[in-house]
Amino acid sequence: MHQPDPAAARLSRARLALEGLSVGDALGERFFSPWIREACLLQRTVPDGKWRWTDDTAMALGIVEVLETHGQIDQDELAQVFARRYVADPDRGYGPAQHDLLQQIQRGGDWRSKSRELFRGMGSFGNGGAMRVAPVGAYFANDFQKVVEQAALSAEVTHAHPDGQAGAIAVAVATAWSWNWGQSGKSDSPAELLRVALELTPKGPTRRGIELAMTIPLDEWEFNAANELGDGSNITSADTVPFCLWVAAAHLDHYADAIWTAIRVHGDLDTNCAIIGGIVAMSQGECGIPEEWRRHRERLGDDRQ
Repeated sequence: MHQPDPAAARLSRARLALEGLSVGDALGERFFSPWIREACLLQRTVPDGKWRWTDDTAMALGIVEVLETHGQIDQDELAQVFARRYVADPDRGYGPAQHDLLQQIQRGGDWRSKSRELFRGMGSFGNGGAMRVAPVGAYFANDFQKVVEQAALSAEVTHAHPDGQAGAIAVAVATAWSWNWGQSGKSDSPAELLRVALELTPKGPTRRGIELAMTIPLDEWEFNAANELGDGSNITSADTVPFCLWVAAAHLDHYADAIWTAIRVHGDLDTNCAIIGGIVAMSQGECGIPEEWRRHRERLGDDRQ
């Protein structure tokens, strides 16, 4: 687990996670439309045209930018990158609290104090730290303790509440585990993804949700799982991450099946599909992401399709 890991290999993994995340994000966002759901869901056909990605991908791009520059999460730099990307393109579906926070950072506010002021001083425990974190888990996939540390740092910039950070940790760990599972020949049960995520996620509501997810068979009907775990509709980490980890484990060897499962359930579609897509892509590689889907996804803005 701690063998030499060249920077180029780490960055390549982060870009793979970004690819899986962004395609899931962009496709999931399209299915908020009732007309597209009616026309496409039953036959599992994808909508025509370009699929616009959301703040999930915008912030994940920022994470990859910082990893490429610094080789780790530099929180001050990440805050500035998030704010710069937000100001350049604010209409990506950012939540109200993030609109306010990123504007304040851009105007020179200190992210440390501003992020802690959110939600009456509790800080955000939303799913935003989790939605963008897959590249962190991928980048540090050879060192799970580093995954935990760096995922928490990446989330803290906007999510001061411990459970907002716990969601990011859980997703990053699952992403790292997925890559190692693929590299090791996929001999372990996919349910191990949930066990390892549980082991490394701090105590709190998200961890309790993962513990509950472990009791649900991976061949259970996804609507039953969502009924027990939540589907992201409340936009909190605890309402989102356990279900996403369960879906990823249930379909760890098939990217398209994992994404369609999340789309059927609905909930916070773009974020659920971003989280699941980033995790599952690591066990599959780029070839596991349907080429047609990649062509439909809007360009990432850094000359990669």
